[in-house]
Amino acid sequence: MNKGNEVAHGKTKILYENPAQPVQLIVAQTDQISAGDGARRNVIAGKGRLAAQTTARVFRLLNLCGLPTHYLSGGEDDDDNEMVVRRCNMIPLEVVTRGVAAGSFVKRNPSVARGTLLVPRAIEFFLKDDAQHDPMIAPDQIVARDIAAPHEIGVMTELARLTFDILSHAWRKRDVLLVDLKVEFGRLASGENEGQLVIADVIDNDSWRLWPQGREELMLDKQIYRNLQTVDDAALDKVKRAYERVAEYVGTFPVMRPGMVAIVADSPALIDRTGELVKALGQVGLPALRHVASASATPAYVLQLLAQLEASFARLVIIAVGDDGLLFSMLDSASSAPVLRENRDAGTLAMHCAKLFGLEDTVLYGRTLLMQANVRSAVLHADASLQQQPPTPAGVAIG
Repeated sequence: MNKGNEVAHGKTKILYENPAQPVQLIVAQTDQISAGDGARRNVIAGKGRLAAQTTARVFRLLNLCGLPTHYLSGGEDDDDNEMVVRRCNMIPLEVVTRGVAAGSFVKRNPSVARGTLLVPRAIEFFLKDDAQHDPMIAPDQIVARDIAAPHEIGVMTELARLTFDILSHAWRKRDVLLVDLKVEFGRLASGENEGQLVIADVIDNDSWRLWPQGREELMLDKQIYRNLQTVDDAALDKVKRAYERVAEYVGTFPVMRPGMVAIVADSPALIDRTGELVKALGQVGLPALRHVASASATPAYVLQLLAQLEASFARLVIIAVGDDGLLFSMLDSASSAPVLRENRDAGTLAMHCAKLFGLEDTVLYGRTLLMQANVRSAVLHADASLQQQPPTPAGVAIG
């Protein structure tokens, strides 16, 4: 890529201006690996390439799920380990989500056995300060030191948890346990959404703990390097092989598995209702097709249509639109695919379909989590707004 002046130089990456777009930066990953705040430092040829691939693939997944990130493009092609991101003003915090007790969490909580599942997830904040070894910092201290506002702490907590749950889902499908995850945030420096919090920096194999089959001794992450007693070529090659395996796994994360929602109306008079469903399904990224087939007037066609649908789509969900439940009963008893009855609003049915596909599709799983988070946020905002209204004077009627 055509890079401008160097903006910042970290332990494992370099940031450059993008001459073509002042609101963007170019992030170049290096082959450096370090531990102990730089006390141990080595070069592994090709690590930058693997780090760029892993980061780009993770951010592409998060973008597909609808989470706000700074990632735009690059990182996977023949681009010198570089990716293009939106320019951010970084918040000097590391936000760690823990799903399993490990690392410093166990040292600080000796009553919790290593390997214990943490429910709910534990969210911790650490101040980025190498001289002080990135000390833990409480939310009230973050506010007191004017690092972030209270509502920003809430947003970072929610986004960190969503990111962990999405990546945990993806790793579970590969029989790998995501133990913990470190993410960083920035405020967009300019543009229409200036000031918006986004997930930024990098998310690569230095950002998490990974235990295949839930077994710590099979770890695939940077802890392998931290644990080395002797650092020689053979040991570093072992580290590189783990990073290669992780990059290969993560390459399959941002892929949506094809599926179809078939909406079957029991009569022509119900076609308008099927249109509402198509619109709601489109909002979560699910394709849909519509048919009219009557359980009472054309029962043979219902069964013929069902056979055609099941032969055409490996992943299929059917929605029966009818007032008496006869079509639903017929489809449900004859189909091996999940059949839903249109007796709820379109948005709720779309969410149920997304959940069904999300069992195997991390993108849809992530979109479902985000939709649920947005509903919770809307409720909390509505309540907060209500509490800010002045009380109604006694004796004054409302309405």
